[in-house]
Amino acid sequence: MSRRDIVVVGAGIIGVACALQLARQGRQVVVIDSQAPGMGASYGNAGHLATEQVFPIADYSILKRLPAMLMDPMGPLRLDWRYLPRALPWFTRLLLNLRAAPYQRTVAGLRALNEQSLGAWQRLLASLDRPQLMRQNGSLLVFERAESRADIQGLQHRMQQQNVPVEYWSAEAIRAAAPQLSERLQGGLFFPATGHFVDPFHVVGELVCAAEAAGVQFLRRRVVSGQVDAEGVCLFTEHAPLLARQVLIACGAHSAALTATLTGKAIPLDTERGYHLMLPHEHQRLPFAVTSLERKFIMTPMTGGLRLAGTVEFAGLGRPANMQRAWQLQRLSHGLFREELDARDATPWMGFRPSLPDSLPIIDRVADDKVLLAFGHQHLGLTQAAITAEMVAGLAADGPMPAGLPALAPYRLERF
Repeated sequence: MSRRDIVVVGAGIIGVACALQLARQGRQVVVIDSQAPGMGASYGNAGHLATEQVFPIADYSILKRLPAMLMDPMGPLRLDWRYLPRALPWFTRLLLNLRAAPYQRTVAGLRALNEQSLGAWQRLLASLDRPQLMRQNGSLLVFERAESRADIQGLQHRMQQQNVPVEYWSAEAIRAAAPQLSERLQGGLFFPATGHFVDPFHVVGELVCAAEAAGVQFLRRRVVSGQVDAEGVCLFTEHAPLLARQVLIACGAHSAALTATLTGKAIPLDTERGYHLMLPHEHQRLPFAVTSLERKFIMTPMTGGLRLAGTVEFAGLGRPANMQRAWQLQRLSHGLFREELDARDATPWMGFRPSLPDSLPIIDRVADDKVLLAFGHQHLGLTQAAITAEMVAGLAADGPMPAGLPALAPYRLERF
């Protein structure tokens, strides 16, 4: 059996972007996934290039919110009580990572990736001759209650301390930029160095086409297990085994088991189940992505309509989706516009965000350089995919990492 050069496990936005970069540096690449490319979390993400999100995914207030998380099935942060025993160790580690030193490491690590994310996407889309797929026209966080003003001002100050470009917008400025939004909005924060994709799934498709043109082979198979051998890695699938000199694990929320098998390292990877509701008849409501501070969801204009996305549910990989959470997003939109949104023919969706308790991804090269890792990007997989792909291409090459890329230390596997 011939040994492949490098096999990428995972055909989401990160796996496909990595495969393309690897092929462009002369590697013979195979991508393997049980689903068609982009049909996991990459299909239904919010489309927001969230470079402003440099803080961990939760804070200590999660302790006060725990009863509501368990009792309210429609709350913005939901923990299925049946999943509680499995989730508690992960939540404990999350809280420990909110102490001063690890918190600062998380912020620094997120900043290092996010500050280079838009530039990496610009380079990648330009290489595809598809720059129009990304709209770099900012995003807006709005608030409705007067008592929320102090929270907004505090967030603005914290972001300025981290050199995140941010502007305070008055209610008048919001109405001038997005006149269909409600007059009840008090103000908000505008983030000029952000943007959104007009169709995230189409972006994956363009990357796949470019990868195939560069010689990448895509296989629909499920990886059952694997082992490291003297010459590389053997991946066992439900069909024939695959031999490779190197393997990249980039299968998002499904990465923990294979990583443990190939490295002997147990990874505290959990999944945040995220929902969206796509409104196909809404095309002119917003010029850019808008998030509600109090309602905790985001609305992104796309070619296919307006996507309402958000909410976090901890219930693991096995339980069926609760699509009422997706429809709840439409109810959350009530009152945010001068006229209510048109929800005719709306379609709900649920996907798995891969999250680690320190809010940072794993990007690394282990097992004598035979195993590469790129997963755990939580809410920022779309944002960080292109810069992650540049880093993985550097890791896969012989020699030191290319200059100018983020340092690897915050993202190493050995931190767990």
